[in-house]
Amino acid sequence: MSPVTTLFLSHSSYLDHDTGPGHPENSDRIRAITEALEHERFAALIRADAPGLDRAAVLRVHPAHYVDAIEAATPLRGKVHLDPDTVMSAQSFEAIAHCAGAVTAAVDEVMRGGAKNAFVALRPPGHHAGIASPMGFCFFNNVAIAARHAQVAHGADRVAILDFDVHHGNGTQEIFWSDRSVLYASTHQMPLFPGTGARDERGEHDNIVNAPLRAGNDGEIFREAMEAVLLPRVKSFRPDLIVISAGFDAHRLDPLGGLDFVEEDFAWSTERLMEIAERHAKARIVSVLEGGYHLEGLARSAAAHVAALMGA
Repeated sequence: MSPVTTLFLSHSSYLDHDTGPGHPENSDRIRAITEALEHERFAALIRADAPGLDRAAVLRVHPAHYVDAIEAATPLRGKVHLDPDTVMSAQSFEAIAHCAGAVTAAVDEVMRGGAKNAFVALRPPGHHAGIASPMGFCFFNNVAIAARHAQVAHGADRVAILDFDVHHGNGTQEIFWSDRSVLYASTHQMPLFPGTGARDERGEHDNIVNAPLRAGNDGEIFREAMEAVLLPRVKSFRPDLIVISAGFDAHRLDPLGGLDFVEEDFAWSTERLMEIAERHAKARIVSVLEGGYHLEGLARSAAAHVAALMGA
């Protein structure tokens, strides 16, 4: 595969979202990915800082009262728990805002042809955030914001979201449950938090595709599920853009999951999605970080994913 132009977006504010001692979703995750991508193998990456809040883009997904409530919940000092897992500090809203800015900027560059694809290393993650509910470390649904922005700002008719995080993206599924213009396809461990993602959860227009895996399943079973269930649906949907919920907590080292993937499995799935994007979406992919909580496993997996996006 020949090299392609890949955009890498991140922002220093992601380091300042303080979730407290011992919290798995912490700033070391961004540091680990950034350090891994400093290798000379990634010299050709186009690197950019994420812009700030695109409120209009957020409001296409979340109602104004919810956006205002999240901003108002930001403490002046200390920390606030919106649920047992979802924590805000004084700098959290700035990081949340730059997540929305990052995904819209990535979509803009990819849809305009400034880059063939993009990887956005952000935190907090987003795929558990529902229409008006924070959950599971998530506040705004980053991939949903990206999908809607592609449709409204760039005229994309169909967007496919492929989620390979170990946890099901219940928020993304909720947001697009009744929307035939967005396909949400997920492979994830089940049973596991948040308890959704059964095969019979299909959406109002058969636009939801879940392929749950069992604890202990390895990359071979993951690839079988992708080949048999998810990739054919993404291909037949003929998307104008593919958005990836790139969670790397299905790695065998991760403490929050029970799947047995290695970094080559993430590279393989990326390459398969690139083949579909090349055929139907003018090669356009925007990949957005979700989970991944073992720093070595996260760094190696993200590096394999980005190398695949680059064709390196």
